[in-house]
Amino acid sequence: MKKLFAAMIALCSIIITSNAQEGYKPGSEVTDFQLKNVDGNTVSLGTIPDAKGYIVIFTCNHCPYAKAYEQRIIALHLKYSAFGYPVVAINPNDAKAAPDDSYAKMKERAKEKGYPFVYLHDETQAVAKQFGAVRTPHVYLIQNLNGKKIVQYIGAIDDNWEEANAVTQNYVEQAINQLKDGNAVTLQETKAIGCTIKWKK
Repeated sequence: MKKLFAAMIALCSIIITSNAQEGYKPGSEVTDFQLKNVDGNTVSLGTIPDAKGYIVIFTCNHCPYAKAYEQRIIALHLKYSAFGYPVVAINPNDAKAAPDDSYAKMKERAKEKGYPFVYLHDETQAVAKQFGAVRTPHVYLIQNLNGKKIVQYIGAIDDNWEEANAVTQNYVEQAINQLKDGNAVTLQETKAIGCTIKWKK
């Protein structure tokens, strides 16, 4: 019986390990990447001028959660890009699984909504996997610190995806304000709420 129990524990450990999401954690150093923007230009974090950090958001066109947060993402960029924290939006979805998330549809959406930030196409999904993103939207707040790009917060934008007026905690804003004031981020991770990323088969 003891041997059977031990075998079951070992099997569970293997399953948990195999299902564990790889990627960045708070405090991780980010490796820069290059992705195509909706304007056709290739963008990396290092090419964004005067950045003290970045609000990297994995998002898309079709997801109801992403749509619900769209204006709040625009507002984040308009408020914090002036302080050196621009939004870097990345669409990681497979267009075959979600046709509304194709590069052509991305360009249409960005033009229609007047996105003031870059909207990058992660066609190979390598960057989403690099970060460990699993949902849309999924936020990674990064700070330029002593020549390194360090993750300071991961998770949701705020605590109410359905009603912007009912939000009681603005996680991303709180984290940026703490960094701006020279303080450590007190809440470094929350659960990202959104649609699952549509991975290539």
